[in-house]
Amino acid sequence: MKTQFFFFFIILTFLKSVAATNTDETNDSIQKHRTGIIVIQTTPNTAVQVKQLRHEFWFGAAISDHIFNGRASEEAVRMYKEKFLENFNSAVTENALKWGNMEREKGMVNFSTTDQILAWTDEHQIPLRGHNIFWGIPNRVQDWLKAMDNEQLHQTLYTRASTIAARYKGRFAEYDLNNEMLHGNYYQDRLGPEITKKMVDWIKTFDPQAKLFLNDYDILTARLVRPYIDQIQHFLDQEVRIDGIGVQGHLHAENFNSDSLILSLDLLAQFDLPIIITEFNMPGQRSKFLRRGSEQIPAMNIEEEKQKAQNIVDYYRICFAHPAVDGILMWGFWEGANWIPASSLYKRDWTPTASVEAYQALVFDEWWTDFQGQSDDDGICHLRAFYGTHQVTVNGVVKTVVLSKEKGTAYIAL
Repeated sequence: MKTQFFFFFIILTFLKSVAATNTDETNDSIQKHRTGIIVIQTTPNTAVQVKQLRHEFWFGAAISDHIFNGRASEEAVRMYKEKFLENFNSAVTENALKWGNMEREKGMVNFSTTDQILAWTDEHQIPLRGHNIFWGIPNRVQDWLKAMDNEQLHQTLYTRASTIAARYKGRFAEYDLNNEMLHGNYYQDRLGPEITKKMVDWIKTFDPQAKLFLNDYDILTARLVRPYIDQIQHFLDQEVRIDGIGVQGHLHAENFNSDSLILSLDLLAQFDLPIIITEFNMPGQRSKFLRRGSEQIPAMNIEEEKQKAQNIVDYYRICFAHPAVDGILMWGFWEGANWIPASSLYKRDWTPTASVEAYQALVFDEWWTDFQGQSDDDGICHLRAFYGTHQVTVNGVVKTVVLSKEKGTAYIAL
């Protein structure tokens, strides 16, 4: 019995040691890839204060249509916008831009919701992803499109691409080009393998600076990462001008496999393209918390809420530490507008879950620059800070400085 206990103790100690080592490696990677140096020149031995205002890394969320289409109450709209701004620095359209939502009937195009979302994100300097220009999963393609002959369909795809690109030129930070092509591509099936390149070329003709991402699911579970790699390479071989790789974060269950997440990110990094975790839910689509048919969704208990909060922290830590990842966006943060309500940060009545404190402590405390010090005898103060926008105060003078990953250092004189 003593021997068994000793063996168990040795294994437990080893696992704790491995976990500690992994955490140390992750933190080292975060410092290496997410921080740079700010150099401040001022008078000798002078007090210096630096406060971060915004991360360069995208900590974002999907924006629900009904907050901007007049269907939500004034109180819901007020709280939604308030909590969004408290927690996120970037956004993605959940449904507003999808072709099937914008143009349910041929020629009846609803730009209003997208326009209103863009107006609000522009006002608050929030970069917005456009999800999505095309979606070729057959059951997502409108019947009126399917009724067209090939020539008409080709022309209509051109009209969609050119209209979106021209109308929103320079407005969207990036787009998902044609959603989930690993799982279905009606347009390619009808019009041939060159259609993806044509879509890109049409869009870039009317908006040369448009950044176009692929976007697919079951990648970060490692189940389909290798087919995705093959698809990306195929497009690059065709000289399709892809600007980034989108990977959805839906397809885990109550927990996630960190090894699969890291492996998938490492494999995708070979293309030297920015990676965005585009659609993150915790718990995910394979969990017991997603409604399937008429079945009852179980209530999340206190321990499950705590585990969810820890999973969010662990997932974000891995993604933030990976040099190829530029951001992660939750696919819903409020129970009143989230397809997996249990994955929300806030309950329907806006009561915060345990995940709110965990998320905010990570992003706005542990990963947030808040420095007080002084310059040396030569009037120089330098500090390591997270990439982003910072407010520097010296002798009552306040200036803003941007520390970017691209440059690695920033200099300011006061």
